[in-house]
Amino acid sequence: MIAECGRLRPEGSGGQGLRLPSASFGEQTMRHPERKIESKETMIALLERSAVGRMATVNRKGFPVIKPVNYVYWKGKVYLHSSTRGEKIRDLRRGSPVCFEVDEPVAYVTAMGPTCRSTYYFRSIIVKGTGAIVNQPAKKLKVIEKLMEKYQPEGGYGGVAEEVLRKTAVVEISIREMTGKERLG
Repeated sequence: MIAECGRLRPEGSGGQGLRLPSASFGEQTMRHPERKIESKETMIALLERSAVGRMATVNRKGFPVIKPVNYVYWKGKVYLHSSTRGEKIRDLRRGSPVCFEVDEPVAYVTAMGPTCRSTYYFRSIIVKGTGAIVNQPAKKLKVIEKLMEKYQPEGGYGGVAEEVLRKTAVVEISIREMTGKERLG
């Protein structure tokens, strides 16, 4: 059996036939339920403002692989760009499920006494779902424009050349489950 974002699947199944539930927000049981972010709006706001996300897939050998990525949250989905070649693209083509994470460090609280009294204040969001490679040129272009608006809001960049569009993969993550956790004091 191979672990996939908290699920097990038979080795060699490549994620094929994996049935994921419809989208849910914050319904998973947490060890510290008092830290659960209940508000869907708060979770979406964190997705919209975070600069870097981390996308995890399961590689061919069954190992989880996580990569930091620039991304944009748009129309209820997470989008990122990538090379058309590489591990995450191969994993998606094989049917790997996807986990996506963002976090917001708030403050480190130093220990005043025993070591284990130090702590970290934070917010984090974990998305579980499926990833697909966007093939429609118009949609790829729109996602790249959205990425540019997010990362260079002052503008000043030119259009996207057709050759660049062909060489760029755009990944769409459909959210099946999203949970948020925070420790703010």
